[in-house]
Amino acid sequence: MERPEYTGCTVNFKTYSKSHKLKKRLHNAPENQRIFPNTQPAIIEEQVFARVQELRENKRRPSKTGKQGLFSGLLYCADCGDKLYFCTTNSFSPKQDHYVCSNYKSNTGTCSAHFIREETLKLFVLQRIFDVTALFFDDAMAFEEAAKKQRFQEAEKEAKKRRREIAQAEKRIGELDRIFKRIYEDDINGAISHERFLKLSADYEAEQKELTEQVKAWRDAVETFEQDQADFASFAAIVRKYVGIRELTPTIVNEFVKKIIVHAPDKSSGHRRQKIELVWNFIGEVNLPGDNETVERQGKGRTA
Repeated sequence: MERPEYTGCTVNFKTYSKSHKLKKRLHNAPENQRIFPNTQPAIIEEQVFARVQELRENKRRPSKTGKQGLFSGLLYCADCGDKLYFCTTNSFSPKQDHYVCSNYKSNTGTCSAHFIREETLKLFVLQRIFDVTALFFDDAMAFEEAAKKQRFQEAEKEAKKRRREIAQAEKRIGELDRIFKRIYEDDINGAISHERFLKLSADYEAEQKELTEQVKAWRDAVETFEQDQADFASFAAIVRKYVGIRELTPTIVNEFVKKIIVHAPDKSSGHRRQKIELVWNFIGEVNLPGDNETVERQGKGRTA
C-alpha cells in the first residue's frame, strides 16, 4: 500500500548515511529521492495507488462508542475549507449521528456548525450514484458527452494544438543542430569570423533552449489531458461495477467519491435548505445531468 515500485517505477536514494564510517542508514526525504518510471511491469495502476495514498491519509478512526462515520475524511466545509468530523454517542440512534465543522467548537470557533446528519448524506450520495449509473446504462454516449463537454472539449482542442506545436518545435530544434554544425565548420574553415560565430551560436543556443523548455511544458499539458481521458475510463469502469447498488459501503463510497462539500443551511424560506456538492473520483467536479439539483429541503425538525 505504500511502495510506489508496484506501479512499475524504481525509487533510488531512499536512505543515506551521514558518513562512510557509520553503518546506520537514515531515511531520505521524498524530495531527495529519485523516481524512474516504467522500469518494470506495473502490478497496480498509478491512479489506484494514488487513491490509496489519499485514503490512508484520511483514516476513519472509530469513535469512543466504536461507531465509524461512513463519510469521515471526505466532508469539507464550504466556508472555511476544513473537514467536518463525525459526532455520535451511545445514546444516539443511527438517525442522530451527524457531522459538524471542525472549526465550529460549540459556537466558540471561527465557523458555523454546517450540521448535517449521516442518514441525509447516505440518501443523497446513494441517489447521486443511482442517477449516474442509470444515465450511463440508459445512454452511455450522453453520459460521456456530458462529462467531456465540460471537462475535455476545450482541453481536447488545446491538446491538438499543443501536439502540432511540439512537432514544429522539435523540427526547428533539429534544424538548429544542423545550422550550428554548419557555422562551426565555417568558423574552423575561416568562412566567417570567430566573433560572428560566437554571436550566431549564442542566438541559436538561446532559441534552442527556449524551444526545449516549451516542448517540455507542452508535453506535460498533453499528458495531463491524456490522463484525464484515462481517468474518465476508470470512472466508467466503476459505474459498471456498481450498477444496481441498494446500500452504501465504505468501499463503494471511496471508489465513487473524492470529497463532499457541505454548505451552511439556509432557513430564509421557512424551510431548512442545504446545498451539498459531490466531487467524483477521477472526473472531479463535472456536473452530470440532474447533478446540479444539490439543494436538499427539510421541514421543521427534519434533516436536509
